[in-house]
Amino acid sequence: MEKSEVVKKALELGFEDIGFTTMEPFESQKEILDSRKEEYAWALKAGIALIKGLDPKNILHDGKSIIVLIDVYFKEGFPSGLEGYFGRAYLDDDRMTKGQLYQRLKAFRSYLRDNGIDSRAPFNIPHRLTAARAGVGTFGKNNFLYSNRIARKSSWISPIPLIVDYEFEPDEPTIEIGCPKWCKNTCIASCPTGALSAPNKIDPRKCISYLSYYQEGITPLEIREQMSTWVYGCDRCQEVCPRNRPWLSQDLPLNKRVVAKEKDFALIKLLHMDKKYYQTRIWSHMFYMSYNETWRWKMNAARAMGNTLDPKYIPELIRGFKENQDERVKGMIVWALGRIGGKVAKSALEGFKPKSKDLVKEEIEMALKKF
Repeated sequence: MEKSEVVKKALELGFEDIGFTTMEPFESQKEILDSRKEEYAWALKAGIALIKGLDPKNILHDGKSIIVLIDVYFKEGFPSGLEGYFGRAYLDDDRMTKGQLYQRLKAFRSYLRDNGIDSRAPFNIPHRLTAARAGVGTFGKNNFLYSNRIARKSSWISPIPLIVDYEFEPDEPTIEIGCPKWCKNTCIASCPTGALSAPNKIDPRKCISYLSYYQEGITPLEIREQMSTWVYGCDRCQEVCPRNRPWLSQDLPLNKRVVAKEKDFALIKLLHMDKKYYQTRIWSHMFYMSYNETWRWKMNAARAMGNTLDPKYIPELIRGFKENQDERVKGMIVWALGRIGGKVAKSALEGFKPKSKDLVKEEIEMALKKF
């Protein structure tokens, strides 16, 4: 089968770019994981087999090449009421709803199968490194992949690797840092929690995205303000990047699919949602937290409310304290009331204190000191 035919089909299906690479193991990543076991222990706990994914043969024993499809997830704009609260990569994620991207990928794999080519779509191989090895992008100091040819060479792209049992001629790798020399590490300086400590070095445990959907327990006091209004994900290091300015400067039409669900993701609804609401309105779009983890969504919503400093949320926070039993949610609600401040918030905290204990009582005492 001709490589040009595969390229043509990918573009016909709406993928923006495509590259090809070999099945060689990712030895450099193995060295990184071996030296940073503590930082990535959470991934193993979550069942993400990172080590296994470093050798593509573990996924498809008869594999001979890797095809990397590139999708642009920021072709349309998002409502201002969602930006700054939810990472753009998640706002139109249709893996669970089996929407447009899912259908295009399914059609591409069917095309390969019709031509006698078996494929696997692994979740645990290094997606960005695979893409750079396939020549479709370079790295930023923020660890994101930046396109070589599309989306005005921005990082608003998703690489989708497919391991196939057919050998294609590999493309020229572009495994390099593509940041301009005049950039003064803007992404690193702007990382709110210090997760980016040096060029291309990140501690995922400090990243707001990780903290928003994987962290156990109530968010540590010292980073609550730094996490700002982010409820799920974070775009900070991409938004400040000069390589992304050409794309961000556009006046894009709004994504209608995202606009349609904007009201469902309002902070007030997230704070008060029950399990059924989460299952039917939220989980299918942002699914990294299980059905039993609505507490984390509510805690994040309460923190975001507090960081808006908007008094309109005080009645909702008071109501949320009364209707929730989880101490992590109640504790963050207390913090949010103290962060917003005012007589009504202070009175509520004083009223909550006599019947509270342990973590919640400690949070109330800390919050009241602000008054």
